[in-house]
Amino acid sequence: MIAGEASGDTLGEEIIHALRSRFPGMRCVGIGGPKMIGAGFESWHDQERLAVRGLVEVVKHIPELLRIRRALVRRMIAERPQVVIGIDAPDFTLSVERRIKRRGISTVHCVSPTIWAWRAGRIRGIRRAVSHMLTLFPFEEPLYRNAGIAVTCIGHPLADALSHGPSGSRAREQLRIGSDERVLAILPGSRQSEIQMMAPIFVDVAKQLHAMDPKLRFLVPLVTRPTRDLFEEILYRREANELPLTMLYGHAHEAMAAADVVLAASGTATLEAVLIGRPVVISYRVTPLTYKIVMSLIRTPFFGLPNILAGTALCPEFIQDDATPDNLAQATLNLLQDERLRMTLSDRFVEIRDRLALGAADRAAEVIASYIGATR
Repeated sequence: MIAGEASGDTLGEEIIHALRSRFPGMRCVGIGGPKMIGAGFESWHDQERLAVRGLVEVVKHIPELLRIRRALVRRMIAERPQVVIGIDAPDFTLSVERRIKRRGISTVHCVSPTIWAWRAGRIRGIRRAVSHMLTLFPFEEPLYRNAGIAVTCIGHPLADALSHGPSGSRAREQLRIGSDERVLAILPGSRQSEIQMMAPIFVDVAKQLHAMDPKLRFLVPLVTRPTRDLFEEILYRREANELPLTMLYGHAHEAMAAADVVLAASGTATLEAVLIGRPVVISYRVTPLTYKIVMSLIRTPFFGLPNILAGTALCPEFIQDDATPDNLAQATLNLLQDERLRMTLSDRFVEIRDRLALGAADRAAEVIASYIGATR
């Protein structure tokens, strides 16, 4: 198994547990994070080495990534696994899978690259790399089926997890927030590079909103000590230490459930907010060169997953030069002040969650088990 990011580590852990119920003596090796390791996974390389953001930014990491890939492929060929499972991180995992499949080893890839959004031509390379594609979204299935690639939609693991996630009242109780308080959850990203890019803008948004409503509270969940330290530094630089702001270690789902509205960097957090039932203002910035390259390739009118899934501008999104404190503050304020709109959006979000809650780990394990059974 090869899982390139924290979200892949979570899904990988769930798949390992689902597979062990079928194959109790299974040995599972490759690249994984702490959750997979806790499930008995043997990781040969540090997962963090694969978590590189952006197009231009990845260039300086290419030599190290190539060294890891060479070592990984050599060891997998020597070990001769019954099946290789790649989870997300497509530029790395698919390149490994292609080399492994040439040796007659079955490969299952979980989490489709966004061929529906950009670089559609990648599907030819995917056909050479993948024995079976596992997609998270139903609309992705026909793309692979039409290209002659075996495919199964497993749904989204977050939809499974958050179908019974924290309620707003319970989350507020845990975080000691009154039922009548207005709350904004701010999620500037999980990586330091994202914090550096997005946090100054989000802090300025909080300052504007606080000036308009001094009773508004802010929750900022951060996943590591370095990201927390970096956010604190940005608060100091933006002269925002007096904001009624609570930083949390993790507890992102609780923060979103307790909030009236979420302000988040585009990515998985925006989908999490919708699955929890909270309206989200979506924003993102990258380096100008990365943005120019992406815009020349992208094929979808939306960036945010909630809007892509809905096929309409369900949640306001502001990308690159449009991601200004003024724009974000106004969009957030509109949602905070319109309770009827928030209720309407919540109903739409339930529809999205129900379409995606399919039992992802068990569905994935069922497909993977068929390949293990064929090679035993």
